[in-house]
Amino acid sequence: MKLVTKQSRVNHDMAFTETARAVPLTPGQRADGLQHIAELRRDVFKCDSTAEINRFLADVRDESDPRNKDNIRALSAIFFLAGIKKERHGLDFNELTSEEKKALVDAMNKFRAVVSLFPKHLSMPREITF
Repeated sequence: MKLVTKQSRVNHDMAFTETARAVPLTPGQRADGLQHIAELRRDVFKCDSTAEINRFLADVRDESDPRNKDNIRALSAIFFLAGIKKERHGLDFNELTSEEKKALVDAMNKFRAVVSLFPKHLSMPREITF
C-alpha cells in the first residue's frame, strides 16, 4: 500500500506539479506581513521609500484633480489610522517625526491589506440608478 502525503499530477512533459495551496490570511495578518516586508526591504536591501511616499502625498494633494477633496479625505483617513494629529496631516513625509513616519507606513500597509480583499469586479448594486 502506497501512502501519499501530497496530491501530485504528471503533466504532458512528465514534470510533477503540485496542486496550488492557499492559506487565507486575516487582514491583520496580511498587514503584519506587509510591515515585515517593509522592514526587510529597509534592513536587508537598504531600500528607502521616502521619495515614493513624497510622490504619493503630492499626487493625492494635487489641487488640479477635480476629485481633490475626496483624495484629501482618503489621505486624512490614512493619517487618522496612523494616529497623526489633524494639524500635521498637511506636512510632507520629511517633516514628520520618526514615530509618525513609522506609523504612516504601517497605516498604508493596513490599507493595502484591506484593499486587496475588495471584490475584484466591484459594481453598483442594481437598485442604485443614475
